[in-house]
Amino acid sequence: MSQVITKKFNGLNVPAGEKIVFVNGKPVTPAKPIIPFIEGDGTGADIWRASKRVFDAAVDKAYGKARSIAWFEIFAGEKANENFGNWLPEDSLAAIKEFGVGIKGPLTTPVGGGIRSLNVTLRQIFDLYCCVRPVRYFQGVPSPVVAPQKLDVVIFRENTEDVYAGIEYPMGSEEAKKLISFIEGFGKKIRPDSGIGIKPISKFGSQRLIKRAIQYAIENKRKSVTMMHKGNIMKFTEGAFRDWGYEMANAEFKDNVVSEDTLWSEFEGKMPDNKVLLNDRIADSMFQQVLTRPDEYSVIATTNLNGDYLSDACAAQVGGLGIAPGANIGDECAIFEATHGTAPKYAGKDVINPGSVILSGAMMFEYLGWNEVRDIIHSAFGKTIQKKLVTYDLERLMPGATKLKTSEFASAIIENM
Repeated sequence: MSQVITKKFNGLNVPAGEKIVFVNGKPVTPAKPIIPFIEGDGTGADIWRASKRVFDAAVDKAYGKARSIAWFEIFAGEKANENFGNWLPEDSLAAIKEFGVGIKGPLTTPVGGGIRSLNVTLRQIFDLYCCVRPVRYFQGVPSPVVAPQKLDVVIFRENTEDVYAGIEYPMGSEEAKKLISFIEGFGKKIRPDSGIGIKPISKFGSQRLIKRAIQYAIENKRKSVTMMHKGNIMKFTEGAFRDWGYEMANAEFKDNVVSEDTLWSEFEGKMPDNKVLLNDRIADSMFQQVLTRPDEYSVIATTNLNGDYLSDACAAQVGGLGIAPGANIGDECAIFEATHGTAPKYAGKDVINPGSVILSGAMMFEYLGWNEVRDIIHSAFGKTIQKKLVTYDLERLMPGATKLKTSEFASAIIENM
């Protein structure tokens, strides 16, 4: 039974529906959940219109009138600033907190100054410590590698610490001078014309991220979890990330997980049934191996900056950010998002690929427990590409393809459901 929420957010009434609640960090989804959305800046409006049509059609295909989404627009970025004089209104934050699950298009972040990244701000406000980026290949997508189908990984990137915590001071500032002076008291030398950034990585933050990666691997019958780090150089941050991961796995997943050392010392290199292999790789080596031996990896857990680089590099192997989904997940909140930029020069032209938001929506439905909707979206998306019905970014690389507008691509996906 749909409920009427009497609260208003940004002056707008909430549509009839029900709130998602969280139990032990997992959502309990009603038949008509209220889900806030931010359409995004630049091409965001075009992308969102197309994506919403796909979502609604897939839900209807899966469940008929038994289930539906009550979409509720909230505001961030340029549209929020234009309407409310605020890049991230308090009411938008309150709506996300109230309803727990949201989805968003790309948001503008100026380079070198101005407002701080809205994406990073949202992650930190709601403690969305786990950035999940599945990277898989859809048959027919142009790729720069010879066997893109071998790459099928789910990247778990820590979202709140590392250099993305935003603790940095410009060259010549009083804060930078004080920190340089303080650090030189420990016998370390820093050039006085340096900007200063601090890289915090905690045991708590590392272990809860790696724990989620292992839980995902167990629940989805994935073969391994690889901790990617640069611990050979940064021993007490990235190296500790690795060590804390093994420590936690040994304490909490002893019956489910086998370390690489144990695999060889006790099992002669043969994986026992129904176990997940836990290993680790140095970051620079990992970038090589996802190109040369991609099928050896399944779930990857890593620190914030490493995960940013790796997820984009992997996405490039299977078609680029235009079809790369992403989610930011905490214990009582999750926001699903486009992983690409705003591409303002294409805004309003109905040409951009909506695949990133569409596939992020598929992730959202999986998170909500509506796996039938996820499967319908994935299947229809794949069929549409196989028929070479694609937007300009893929059409220019696919001989014999038909170039579709953003809206037409959505229509083709719906027809292939």
